[in-house]
Amino acid sequence: MTPWGNVAYPRQLPARKPDGHQPRAPRWTLAYTEPVTMLTSEYLGIQVESWESVGVQAFLERIRASHNIPHPGAPEAWELLACTDDAGLLNIIHLAYWRNPLHHETWYSSAPLGRWYDGLDAATIAFGAWREVIQVPLDHAETIYSDPRGSFGLAACPGTEVESMTVNGYFGAARDRLPVSAIDPLQVAQTTRPPNTFRETRGRRLRAETHHNMAVIRSGQFWAAAGTEQRTDYEESLQPKLSEGMQYLSRHKEATGTLALRELTSLNRDTLTPRRETSTYAHFQSLADVEAWAEDHPTHHAIYEHAIDKNREYGSDREVTTWHEVFIMPSSARFEYVNCDPMTGLLPSARTVLAVE
Repeated sequence: MTPWGNVAYPRQLPARKPDGHQPRAPRWTLAYTEPVTMLTSEYLGIQVESWESVGVQAFLERIRASHNIPHPGAPEAWELLACTDDAGLLNIIHLAYWRNPLHHETWYSSAPLGRWYDGLDAATIAFGAWREVIQVPLDHAETIYSDPRGSFGLAACPGTEVESMTVNGYFGAARDRLPVSAIDPLQVAQTTRPPNTFRETRGRRLRAETHHNMAVIRSGQFWAAAGTEQRTDYEESLQPKLSEGMQYLSRHKEATGTLALRELTSLNRDTLTPRRETSTYAHFQSLADVEAWAEDHPTHHAIYEHAIDKNREYGSDREVTTWHEVFIMPSSARFEYVNCDPMTGLLPSARTVLAVE
């Protein structure tokens, strides 16, 4: 591993890892074999009633065109996903990753997808569209994988590889894996959220301002490679536990610090059919809010214990992979919504929402 694989600071704040801790199950984390200063993931989605709605084909055509044109700044990894949001609307999402922020900017500004989105007239389109840009320094990100053999999220980018670790299996491990946590408690300036206020969003292009140290997590599950026994266990036992946990967070946003949560299904990029792969994409007031749910709530305990039990049962023969990537964001205004439902993304919870002329 080259020196680019890790960022480390002389620790000024105590780690959460207990003395002598040995994880109950092996885990892996992402390392970088090339210089990286900034990580970017961009979610760009369309919000419609159904796959037959106006706008869907134009959106998909722009995606295909954008990836068919060679470009030095093209995404290093990209996916198509879908979800049903809090308003009951279908969202089809293009998700892309970069390790170079300049490549992201140049590709977006020149690709058909970016030009299409920027040119949407909020007052006349018959659908909603949104764009959320997650961009953080390397020391504000952490990852974990239950299996080193898959390439999920950032791990699908070139210049990356997974390495084994022991900073896992205890409450607070995610914080300890964030290099910046050695010197920064990652607090937020205001711990109370404003009440969810209805905003007139239809027919408008709006930008939501996010606060410093908002936590963003994408937590994934992959069981496409599982045989009958492990697939059945996942779909009948673990998946319901995951769903219960996500529903609890969605239904108790105020109490849990959940700002937005989408349960995503990965799609085959050619056929648009659902894959046996899902992920939750969520925003939290702070990392401490995520930690409180993970440590204190029975819905997370049920998820965690099931995963550990199955890892013990199957060991290296485990055929279901779970993983996550966490980003602690600086304040940002790169969360934009065009003619969207008022409950979309950060629109209900953002402290400031600006109209874009």
